[in-house]
Amino acid sequence: MPMKASTLRIPSFTLSSGQVLEDVPVAYAAAGTLNETCDNVIIVCHALTGDHRADQWWGPLIGPHLALDTTKYFVICLNVIGSPYGTLSSETVNPRTGVPYGPDFPAATIRDTIRLHSEALKQLGVRGAALAIGGSMGGMQVLEWAFMGRFVRRIMPIAVGAAHSAWCIAWSEAQRGAIRADARWKDGHYTADAPPRQGLAAARMMAMVSYRTAVNFESRFGRETMPDATNTWAVSSYLSYQGEKLVNRFDARCYVNLTYQMDTHDVARGRGATDEVLGGITQPTLVVGITSDLLYPLSEQEALANAIPGATLATLDAPEGHDAFLVAFDQLSPLINSFLAEHV
Repeated sequence: MPMKASTLRIPSFTLSSGQVLEDVPVAYAAAGTLNETCDNVIIVCHALTGDHRADQWWGPLIGPHLALDTTKYFVICLNVIGSPYGTLSSETVNPRTGVPYGPDFPAATIRDTIRLHSEALKQLGVRGAALAIGGSMGGMQVLEWAFMGRFVRRIMPIAVGAAHSAWCIAWSEAQRGAIRADARWKDGHYTADAPPRQGLAAARMMAMVSYRTAVNFESRFGRETMPDATNTWAVSSYLSYQGEKLVNRFDARCYVNLTYQMDTHDVARGRGATDEVLGGITQPTLVVGITSDLLYPLSEQEALANAIPGATLATLDAPEGHDAFLVAFDQLSPLINSFLAEHV
């Protein structure tokens, strides 16, 4: 059974900046049934250009008798602030003006997203969650759930560190630079019929290189060219395809806003020293790293696991790089199963 998508609205929400927003939409998708105590919930957190329809990108993990078992759990994924897929973003109509926020959309943090999701879950009657799980930007959200009291009983952050590193911020800034370099960007004041498609496509192409590895690209493409008269490298064609695919489903302002939101990720911000903050996490924790991840290297997950009391480190041994958490289901599924079984 596919996850059912819906949208709810929060009457008023205050960002960490102090800005108060009204009539805030939150898009989500869920499958399964809440138990009598309304706490058999698994929160799946999505990555940068993902969405709340988690069964479309984690399908082999979500469903009856799968790792995220919808016969036992109420599995839900909520769309993050800034995404173009239904939650509050630059595309949302500002109720005070009657037009979309556009370039005036306020900056948000990962913590803002989790506080908004917390309000949404309470509105749905959820009283607690058995697990929060997600990779990359989803992993950032998972870590923030650990600081929302005991609402979430277990956490499983994947392919993420305690803070967005200078390396990751640099990749984000290079991608934003590509978008700004598009003549149609116009400081974000573009119209729906003339978006900065070339800039967004270039940003996506850059991102895809960071998500994979030299070994993966060599094995998939090598020095092959396309079977036509263009003599285009196969890897070039692949990247162009990925860029075009994204511009057909995503918005450039949202991409810029979301990458800035990722850059705010730092569990220690305003809380103290990183190791001391992580040392305060009390939930059972399974940290998952990827042996070939160039963007969030395994050393970051090792540091998390060493600092969080009682945490366990597991790895996905896969050549796909950072994107392995979206493809290595044969390794990820047993990790989830054993983690849930060990901590009832």
